[in-house]
Amino acid sequence: MPRTRTVTFWPAVVLAALLAVGCDAQKALDQLARQTASPPKTTSATTPAGEPGAARPAPLPPPAAGETLTIASFNIQVFGTSKIGKPEVTDVLARVVRQFDVVAIQEVRAKDQTVVPRFVEMVNAAGARYDHVLGPRLGRTSSKEQYAILYNTARVELLPGSVYTVDDPQDLLHREPMVARFRVRGPPADEAFTFTLVDIHTDPDETDEELDALADVFVAVQRDGSGEDDVILLGDLNVDEYHLGRLGQLPGIANAITGTTTNTRRNKMYDNIVFDSRATQEYTGRFGVMDLMSAFRLSEEQALDVSDHLPVWAEFSVREAGLPTNVAARPRPTAGQGPR
Repeated sequence: MPRTRTVTFWPAVVLAALLAVGCDAQKALDQLARQTASPPKTTSATTPAGEPGAARPAPLPPPAAGETLTIASFNIQVFGTSKIGKPEVTDVLARVVRQFDVVAIQEVRAKDQTVVPRFVEMVNAAGARYDHVLGPRLGRTSSKEQYAILYNTARVELLPGSVYTVDDPQDLLHREPMVARFRVRGPPADEAFTFTLVDIHTDPDETDEELDALADVFVAVQRDGSGEDDVILLGDLNVDEYHLGRLGQLPGIANAITGTTTNTRRNKMYDNIVFDSRATQEYTGRFGVMDLMSAFRLSEEQALDVSDHLPVWAEFSVREAGLPTNVAARPRPTAGQGPR
């Protein structure tokens, strides 16, 4: 099981109070970002929850070829025992996951902690080799949610000790983000693209407050002591690209998904992939929204049984610093199906 930890983020007003008594801004941010708190809160597919060390990771497959990597986000609306019991739905979900190298999932609502591992088995039934990390059940009400990240072990590896849930001492977020760090397999270690994912589902009734808080989360993760400059925040933000609050005002911040809708009814934009364009020059400029109806020949009713959200994705170079021909590329949407 990956060793886990937590990192505390503090809103700007708290930092201002610290600075007022003489703390240097940079030192204050760095010190707060490195704080650790509660015991491990995530579990891996390779070690069943509650049975530490009971299973050993299976041998990794040989690295897959390819110069680009696709990272996706998908809110699988109320993903639990009811949905996983519908073969026609899980078949579509599994086929969606197989089209991407990494998929951040939101809205896992199962008390049964076997739901996500069972789903990973369905994804792998066609010969794929995906693994996953699963966060704790979160929320202020009895309706708890979890984050999950599924990843193709032929393309990327989870870095040991990198998984944690951001600590939120002031309870500014309904569901604190889950963080995990990955490295592309294939290129030499000193050339391979490494990146940190921040999986988030904001509360639709408090988006203004939560998007502002996510600005502090983003900075805290950048300075969490890992030394990783490629931080990619992705998930269901419940706002469009023009309402990212203080998160959208951070220096260099960019959003991959632009000028399109991301819900199944195709009338709203909720989901996005956000990063610091100054650091993450590995982004090739390609992004897309997978339309479930056209990709799988579904009616709107059938697609809504899968989710009221569509998968969104962005493409990155597998090598650090990006591909020279793509670094300055303008965003190019790919409509309809997944990446090709």
